[in-house]
Amino acid sequence: MTAPSTPHGPITVRVFTQRLSATPRGARLARHLALHQLAAWGVPYGTDASDAVAAIVAELAANAVTHGRVPGRDFELRLALVPGSVRIEVADTRTPQRPPGPGDVRPPHPLAEAGRGLVLVDALADRWEVLERAPGKTVRAEVDLPGWLRLFRT
Repeated sequence: MTAPSTPHGPITVRVFTQRLSATPRGARLARHLALHQLAAWGVPYGTDASDAVAAIVAELAANAVTHGRVPGRDFELRLALVPGSVRIEVADTRTPQRPPGPGDVRPPHPLAEAGRGLVLVDALADRWEVLERAPGKTVRAEVDLPGWLRLFRT
């Protein structure tokens, strides 16, 4: 007995990857590139999903530049449009310093000048995690996309 086939076309994962200089300019460029790529994939500027991805990319890129920088090495931005969500990955090459993961992030003191980046990621991402890589680490976050199936129809 065979299962009846359903008329679904293949779903392709769309991926964007860019290495950027580990500088404040590279971090700003990461955010702009992410917004541009989302628009190219059909996720319009100014939507909740686009705004969330932009803020997450900005925070993770700033962290890569500030805390994950190794002189002479870049950081990497990777976006993937997968069924149901946008996956964001920011990787740096600094090994000894690992950020806290989901559930371990603590809000900073109200008057602290830093320490809110991962609090924002935790609040805006539907899922996120910190992954080991050689060398360094990758912070991966996902933002769910309502009506995602229409983005895959061409």
